[in-house]
Amino acid sequence: MRSLHDTSIGIFVFDDVELLDLAGPYEVFPCAARVSAHLNPGVEPRFSVVTAELGKPEVIEWIAKTAARCELTTSVCTGAFLLAQAGLLTGKRATTHWEDMDELQAMFPQVQVQKQRRWVRDGNTVTSGGISAGIDMSLHLVEMLVSRDLALRTARQMEYAWHENA
Repeated sequence: MRSLHDTSIGIFVFDDVELLDLAGPYEVFPCAARVSAHLNPGVEPRFSVVTAELGKPEVIEWIAKTAARCELTTSVCTGAFLLAQAGLLTGKRATTHWEDMDELQAMFPQVQVQKQRRWVRDGNTVTSGGISAGIDMSLHLVEMLVSRDLALRTARQMEYAWHENA
């Protein structure tokens, strides 16, 4: 029988790779680990991806300083936790992955967590749920910053069914 962490996944990356071609398949594995952890509490998932940026003051400080110079600051999925920690979501509406909404609200009660929303724009911040909601948000940004025509053509080029409404 195989041990829990004996599966290695290799993805060959080449010049001019379409990032979504890399990121989409990659994301399946940490997502499978999260789902597995919920289905089998106490059992170590087969795939492991570790991040702990929320606990790094230098990262939070960089986000806050950089956001002060930007027209828009956006996040996908649990990136909303980083924006909240940096104080960028205080008193604002925001969203995150559906599974993490209650935790975002508990950790940052000053954030107005919007459930049932794929993405939320409040002033100069835009937050989204996970993966495909982040694509929806990004297409909205293309529409907002350039044109609706370009956003629609981009979605078509990507063969993506854009959920236009937040």
